[in-house]
Amino acid sequence: MKSIIAILLKELKSEFRTRYTISTVLLFVFTTVAMILFATAGEVLNNQVISALFWIIMFFGSMTGLSKSFVSEEERGTYLLLQLISRPYAVYFGKLIFNIILSIAINFTATILILLFFEQLKIYNFTLFLTIILLASLGIASATTLISALIAKANSKNALFPILSFPILLPIIIVGIQITAGSFNGIEFSFAINDLQIILSYSGIMILVSYFLFDFVWID
Repeated sequence: MKSIIAILLKELKSEFRTRYTISTVLLFVFTTVAMILFATAGEVLNNQVISALFWIIMFFGSMTGLSKSFVSEEERGTYLLLQLISRPYAVYFGKLIFNIILSIAINFTATILILLFFEQLKIYNFTLFLTIILLASLGIASATTLISALIAKANSKNALFPILSFPILLPIIIVGIQITAGSFNGIEFSFAINDLQIILSYSGIMILVSYFLFDFVWID
C-alpha cells in the first residue's frame, strides 16, 4: 500500500505543480459545452439527446486528460527510473487511482457546466445520476489506464488513444446513456440496478485483466 500511495502522491504533486492536464481538460469541456450551446440555441432537446451529448463530452474529456498518465513519464524521461524503483503493481494501481480521481473531476465539471447552461434540463433522480457518474468514472479509468501504458512509446499517441479506447468503452457508453437519460426522466433506482451492475462488473473485469497484463506492458 505504501508504494501505491507513493505513486499516487507523485501523480497528484506533479499535476498540481504543472496543472497541464487540469487546465487542458477544463478548457476542452468548457469549449465543447459552449459549442453545443451555440449550435442548439433556441432548440428544445429531449433528455435522450442531452444524455448522449453529456456522454460525448465525458468521453472526449477523458481522452484529453487520461492519456497523459503514462505518456508524461515518457516525455519527461522518467519511464525507466519508475521501472527501476517501483513494482509494476504499485505503478498500475497508483496510476489507476489517480485516473479515477481525474475522471471524477472531469465528469463533475461537465455536469456543472451542463446544468448551468442547459436550463431546460431537470434531474429527477439525482441519486441515480450521481451513481452513474461515479461508476462511469470508474469504468472509464479502469479501461484507459492500461491503454495509456500501451501507447506511451507510440509515435501517434494522441490519435491512438481514442481509437483504441472507443471500442473498449462502447459497452458502458451505451448502457450509461440509457441510465443517464433515465435519471433525467426520474425512473426508480431499482429499475437501473441491472445496468449499474453491468458497469460495475465491467470495471472489475477490466481492472483484473489490466493487472495481469500490466507486467508485460510495463516491462516490454
